Amino acid sequence: MAKKTEATVEDKLRELYDLQLIDSRIDEIRNVRGELPLEVQDLEDEVEGLNTRLAKLDAHLEDLNEQIKGKKNLIEESKTLIKKYSEQQKNVRNNREFNSLSKEIEFQELEIELAEKHIREFKAQIEQQNEVIKDSKERVEQRAEHLKHKKEELAEILKETEKEEQALMKMSSDHADSIEPRLMKAYSKIRHSVKNGLAVVPIERGASGGSYFTIPPQVQVEIASRKKVITDEHSGRILVDAALAHEQAEKMNSVFDKL
Repeated sequence: MAKKTEATVEDKLRELYDLQLIDSRIDEIRNVRGELPLEVQDLEDEVEGLNTRLAKLDAHLEDLNEQIKGKKNLIEESKTLIKKYSEQQKNVRNNREFNSLSKEIEFQELEIELAEKHIREFKAQIEQQNEVIKDSKERVEQRAEHLKHKKEELAEILKETEKEEQALMKMSSDHADSIEPRLMKAYSKIRHSVKNGLAVVPIERGASGGSYFTIPPQVQVEIASRKKVITDEHSGRILVDAALAHEQAEKMNSVFDKL
């Protein structure tokens, strides 16, 4: 704890810039992965959705076949009844009974005609459904193959970077613990408020890194003196001089090379 209170402003600036370099390295690794994990998740959801749709299509197909089976049974039952009524007509005692049986026969013939119509409709639906199922299966195969390649790509990237990322995250945590809370809070707030995550930037060609706003010469002199922590009035970023940034970058790059 005593060491922290004895640290000079220059020491604090070096620690902050080291932390920035570590965190930027972590950002680079994550940028390499980019949208890949989200792509994999989206593809998994898409394949799952397509398989669910296929299951519903198969269930509907099964239902259509069952309905055809039911209509065929109905036709057989109607044919049996027609045969029965036709036999009964041979033994009727009057026209009323004959006409009554004729109506029954006519009704069963209409039932057969209607059932055959339904069967034709069901078969047309089945033909259409089979085309949809065929297209859906091809789509599932294509997306599943694409998903397989994306998973392999992600696994390869993770294999290459996971160990380094974990080491860097521990390093970042250790560095953060060594920085006084007030500065760490400011660093975190700035880092999370800017798109590129750069909270500590060097002076480049008279302007703060990543900015087009020129730093006044007297402020540049103050920054180079390393006597106080100075922030850019436009972006809010903590500023360090180019020489300090170069020294720390060389030091940290040699550390990164060993990971």
